[in-house]
Amino acid sequence: MKRIITTAVLILIICTATFAKKTVAEGKTYTTLGDYRIEKAENPVNINGKECKAFKISYENTPMEVTVIVMKDRKTRKYLVVSDKLSIQYAWNEHYFGVGRIDKALNSQGFKTTDENLNRAEYFHQRVLGPGLLMDGESTRMIAAFFPLLLTPDENMVAAK
Repeated sequence: MKRIITTAVLILIICTATFAKKTVAEGKTYTTLGDYRIEKAENPVNINGKECKAFKISYENTPMEVTVIVMKDRKTRKYLVVSDKLSIQYAWNEHYFGVGRIDKALNSQGFKTTDENLNRAEYFHQRVLGPGLLMDGESTRMIAAFFPLLLTPDENMVAAK
Protein backbone atom coordinates (compact mmCIF):
# COMPACT_ATOMS: atom_id res chain seq x y z
CA MET A 1 0.00 0.00 0.00
CA LYS A 2 2.86 2.38 0.83
CA ARG A 3 4.41 1.76 -2.57
CA ILE A 4 1.19 2.61 -4.37
CA ILE A 5 0.76 5.88 -2.48
CA THR A 6 4.43 6.79 -2.94
CA THR A 7 4.23 6.00 -6.66
CA ALA A 8 1.03 8.04 -7.06
CA VAL A 9 2.58 11.05 -5.27
CA LEU A 10 5.74 10.76 -7.38
CA ILE A 11 3.71 10.63 -10.61
CA LEU A 12 1.67 13.65 -9.49
CA ILE A 13 4.84 15.66 -8.77
CA ILE A 14 6.38 14.74 -12.13
CA CYS A 15 3.18 15.63 -14.03
CA THR A 16 2.85 18.96 -12.23
CA ALA A 17 6.47 19.86 -12.96
CA THR A 18 6.10 18.85 -16.62
CA PHE A 19 3.01 20.95 -17.31
CA ALA A 20 3.97 23.99 -15.26
CA LYS A 21 5.49 26.95 -17.07
CA LYS A 22 9.01 27.70 -16.01
CA THR A 23 9.20 31.13 -14.42
CA VAL A 24 12.65 32.62 -14.87
CA ALA A 25 12.15 35.89 -12.98
CA GLU A 26 9.61 38.30 -11.56
CA GLY A 27 9.91 41.96 -10.67
CA LYS A 28 8.50 45.47 -10.67
CA THR A 29 8.36 47.94 -13.56
CA TYR A 30 7.10 50.96 -11.61
CA THR A 31 4.83 51.73 -14.58
CA THR A 32 1.10 51.38 -15.19
CA LEU A 33 1.70 47.91 -16.66
CA GLY A 34 2.52 46.61 -13.18
CA ASP A 35 4.81 43.78 -12.19
CA TYR A 36 6.40 41.53 -14.81
CA ARG A 37 6.87 37.79 -15.06
CA ILE A 38 9.43 36.17 -17.35
CA GLU A 39 9.00 32.60 -18.56
CA LYS A 40 11.18 30.58 -20.87
CA ALA A 41 9.44 29.96 -24.20
CA GLU A 42 8.58 26.36 -24.96
CA ASN A 43 10.06 26.38 -28.46
CA PRO A 44 13.13 28.17 -29.80
CA VAL A 45 12.60 30.76 -32.56
CA ASN A 46 14.22 30.28 -35.95
CA ILE A 47 15.86 33.47 -37.34
CA ASN A 48 18.09 33.42 -40.41
CA GLY A 49 18.41 29.65 -40.16
CA LYS A 50 19.56 29.70 -36.52
CA GLU A 51 17.59 28.48 -33.55
CA CYS A 52 17.44 31.24 -30.95
CA LYS A 53 16.42 31.00 -27.31
CA ALA A 54 13.26 32.95 -26.46
CA PHE A 55 11.52 34.29 -23.37
CA LYS A 56 7.93 35.44 -22.79
CA ILE A 57 7.25 38.48 -20.62
CA SER A 58 3.80 39.11 -19.24
CA TYR A 59 2.67 42.13 -17.25
CA GLU A 60 0.22 42.26 -14.38
CA ASN A 61 -2.16 44.96 -15.71
CA THR A 62 -2.27 44.21 -19.43
CA PRO A 63 -3.02 41.26 -21.70
CA MET A 64 -0.07 42.32 -23.90
CA GLU A 65 2.58 39.63 -24.10
CA VAL A 66 6.15 40.38 -25.09
CA THR A 67 8.56 37.92 -26.69
CA VAL A 68 12.31 38.37 -26.27
CA ILE A 69 14.44 36.50 -28.82
CA VAL A 70 18.13 36.09 -27.94
CA MET A 71 20.49 36.27 -30.92
CA LYS A 72 24.08 35.41 -30.02
CA ASP A 73 27.12 36.52 -31.96
CA ARG A 74 30.83 36.30 -31.17
CA LYS A 75 31.26 39.62 -29.42
CA THR A 76 27.69 40.88 -29.18
CA ARG A 77 24.30 39.68 -28.13
CA LYS A 78 21.05 41.09 -29.49
CA TYR A 79 17.61 40.80 -27.95
CA LEU A 80 14.68 41.26 -30.32
CA VAL A 81 11.73 42.46 -28.27
CA VAL A 82 8.48 41.82 -30.12
CA SER A 83 4.98 42.78 -28.99
CA ASP A 84 1.78 43.73 -30.77
CA LYS A 85 2.46 47.42 -29.97
CA LEU A 86 6.21 47.79 -30.62
CA SER A 87 9.18 45.81 -31.84
CA ILE A 88 12.64 46.98 -30.83
CA GLN A 89 16.12 45.62 -30.23
CA TYR A 90 18.31 45.73 -27.14
CA ALA A 91 21.95 44.81 -27.53
CA TRP A 92 25.13 44.53 -25.55
CA ASN A 93 28.76 44.39 -26.46
CA GLU A 94 31.91 44.72 -24.37
CA HIS A 95 31.22 48.43 -23.76
CA TYR A 96 27.48 48.96 -23.15
CA PHE A 97 23.95 47.58 -22.97
CA GLY A 98 21.18 49.64 -24.57
CA VAL A 99 18.28 49.96 -26.95
CA GLY A 100 18.32 50.46 -30.70
CA ARG A 101 16.21 50.00 -33.79
CA ILE A 102 15.96 46.53 -35.29
CA ASP A 103 18.64 45.82 -37.89
CA LYS A 104 17.52 46.25 -41.50
CA ALA A 105 18.74 42.72 -42.25
CA LEU A 106 15.79 41.42 -40.19
CA ASN A 107 13.14 43.39 -42.13
CA SER A 108 12.70 40.47 -44.52
CA GLN A 109 11.77 38.29 -41.51
CA GLY A 110 8.98 40.72 -40.58
CA PHE A 111 10.77 42.53 -37.75
CA LYS A 112 10.77 46.32 -37.99
CA THR A 113 10.79 49.24 -35.56
CA THR A 114 8.10 51.83 -36.22
CA ASP A 115 7.67 55.23 -34.57
CA GLU A 116 3.91 54.83 -34.18
CA ASN A 117 3.97 53.58 -30.55
CA LEU A 118 7.57 54.56 -29.66
CA ASN A 119 8.21 57.09 -26.91
CA ARG A 120 11.16 58.84 -28.58
CA ALA A 121 12.31 60.72 -25.46
CA GLU A 122 12.56 57.48 -23.49
CA TYR A 123 14.20 55.77 -26.47
CA PHE A 124 17.08 58.25 -26.31
CA HIS A 125 17.30 57.84 -22.51
CA GLN A 126 17.72 54.08 -22.96
CA ARG A 127 20.41 54.20 -25.65
CA VAL A 128 22.90 53.20 -22.92
CA LEU A 129 21.46 51.50 -19.85
CA GLY A 130 24.64 50.15 -18.36
CA PRO A 131 27.83 48.19 -18.97
CA GLY A 132 27.80 45.32 -21.44
CA LEU A 133 28.58 41.62 -21.08
CA LEU A 134 25.47 40.72 -19.11
CA MET A 135 24.06 37.23 -18.78
CA ASP A 136 20.74 36.45 -20.51
CA GLY A 137 18.80 36.49 -17.23
CA GLU A 138 20.07 39.93 -16.21
CA SER A 139 19.48 41.35 -19.67
CA THR A 140 15.96 39.97 -19.87
CA ARG A 141 15.08 41.39 -16.43
CA MET A 142 16.35 44.82 -17.51
CA ILE A 143 14.33 44.59 -20.73
CA ALA A 144 11.18 43.59 -18.82
CA ALA A 145 11.58 46.59 -16.50
CA PHE A 146 12.52 49.22 -19.10
CA PHE A 147 10.48 48.15 -22.17
CA PRO A 148 7.12 49.53 -20.86
CA LEU A 149 8.69 53.00 -20.72
CA LEU A 150 9.31 52.87 -24.49
CA LEU A 151 5.59 52.55 -25.23
CA THR A 152 3.56 55.69 -25.77
CA PRO A 153 0.78 55.91 -23.18
CA ASP A 154 -2.38 54.23 -24.48
CA GLU A 155 -5.61 53.73 -22.55
CA ASN A 156 -6.37 50.50 -24.39
CA MET A 157 -3.10 48.93 -23.28
CA VAL A 158 -3.86 48.86 -19.55
CA ALA A 159 -6.81 47.00 -18.06
CA ALA A 160 -8.83 48.92 -15.51
CA LYS A 161 -9.22 47.32 -12.12
